[in-house]
Amino acid sequence: MGERLPDVPAATVPDDAWLLDVREDDEWAAGHAPGARHIPLGQLGARAAEVPQEEVIYVVCRSGHRSGQAAQALAGAGWRTVNVAGGMQQWAAAGLPMVTDSGAEPYVA
Repeated sequence: MGERLPDVPAATVPDDAWLLDVREDDEWAAGHAPGARHIPLGQLGARAAEVPQEEVIYVVCRSGHRSGQAAQALAGAGWRTVNVAGGMQQWAAAGLPMVTDSGAEPYVA
């Protein structure tokens, strides 16, 4: 049964969380959380099968708005989801690790 769990601040996301980043490709390329999985919000419907239903899914975007929409949609379709409030902006502000695929200095686009 799907369930939208309460939003959490970035600093409380467990290290082993299944973290879904729903930002656009350019935002992801600028910097993302290590271990996050990337499915842009517009592709989520078509790629939902890539998201495991047996795990709690933490969803992140830039500010928390798009990830809130994605968390709600996934919960309605049977997933247990948590929105990361404040998104990657809060993630960076909390000093949490960020990486890029290119090796460039990561930032929140």
